[in-house]
Amino acid sequence: MAMMQEFKEFAVKGNVMDLAVGVIIGAAFGKIVDSVVADLIMPIVGAIFGKLDFSSLFVVLGQAPAGTAMTLDALKKAGVPVLAYGNFITVAVNFAILAFIIFMMVKQVNRLKKEAPPAPAPAPVTREDVLLLREIRDSLRK
Repeated sequence: MAMMQEFKEFAVKGNVMDLAVGVIIGAAFGKIVDSVVADLIMPIVGAIFGKLDFSSLFVVLGQAPAGTAMTLDALKKAGVPVLAYGNFITVAVNFAILAFIIFMMVKQVNRLKKEAPPAPAPAPVTREDVLLLREIRDSLRK
């Protein structure tokens, strides 16, 4: 029973819940970025460089069986080793965009988050015997 109580305390801590929310939102945000890259950016980049789809760029590393279509999916289903560098380009662009967006978000949060002014240092506590000696000194001066 103590283990369940300890787990409950761990699970409801603020940091754990924040992490869970962050992972869920991050997964959803990743899908949005995937769509932006695949559906908006890569077609434009592909049109500029003369290729309509980077994901179809590949190099066949082995012999394809007779009658196999020379498409990436067909070659992979046939078990032919294929170097799919176009897919890598798409994923790399996706990562760069996602990293830039996260950088901009963190930069904005840091800008909004102001550092609290440092608390004034507490007055040093003077010992009682020092105070007594000061009083004696001051009375002797008079």
